[in-house]
Amino acid sequence: MAEVNDRTDLIVMCRVRDRIDREFAHPLNIEDLARGAHMSAGHLSREFRRIYGEPPYSYLMTRRIERAMTLLRRGDLSVTEICFAVGFSSLGTFSSRFSELVGVSPSVYRDDPSRSVEGIPPCLARQVTRPVRNREAHLRTST
Repeated sequence: MAEVNDRTDLIVMCRVRDRIDREFAHPLNIEDLARGAHMSAGHLSREFRRIYGEPPYSYLMTRRIERAMTLLRRGDLSVTEICFAVGFSSLGTFSSRFSELVGVSPSVYRDDPSRSVEGIPPCLARQVTRPVRNREAHLRTST
């Protein structure tokens, strides 16, 4: 019976993750995600973390920052326009979260030509440009 529940939870968590991927630019919170998955917010958070290794809010922030990085590399929008386009409602929060995950401010990232992914296959470009939390970066360099 536990195997059936694990499989059901996995399917539900895949749907939650897919919703975050699709709707990252819209206001999303744990309660809305949990309601859509017909479970409590606490259970959703625990299961999402168990399956994906991070809480749903962190996953959402990573998706938003990844999209912001792409838009910043394009260079045709201002930092403020990108902030709102990826779902943030505050430029300060966007800049802080971006700096925390990427290691530089959005404007520094946009102005750095070494961040270009031109000529890199898309499957590799996504790995290279994925934001890494400072804690994860520390763990990667210390091993």
